[in-house]
Amino acid sequence: MTFNDYQKKAMTTAIDEGSELEQRVLGLVGESGEIADKVKKWYRDQGGDLAKLDKKDLAAELGDVLWYVATFADFLGYNLDTIAQENIAKLARRNQRGRLTGSGDNR
Repeated sequence: MTFNDYQKKAMTTAIDEGSELEQRVLGLVGESGEIADKVKKWYRDQGGDLAKLDKKDLAAELGDVLWYVATFADFLGYNLDTIAQENIAKLARRNQRGRLTGSGDNR
């Protein structure tokens, strides 16, 4: 499945009622927060033991993040294949300049 295929399928389950921008952004932040919270609790309760990390549960949450990314991209008028290609190209340019680390968009 390509990113674009996924995006098209994700859009079949998107509910559009006039607040798509807010719903997509807040949903993306919320699902990302769920991942952070699960990792925090794993670290707190399991001492960071990788053998006890619930990877299946985290993967399911990543699926929710992906859904919000796909539907938000659609709202903005972009397809995921293009976003992925442009991101890889940006990272390759940074890598060529030795600027993968650090902060800021224009490094």
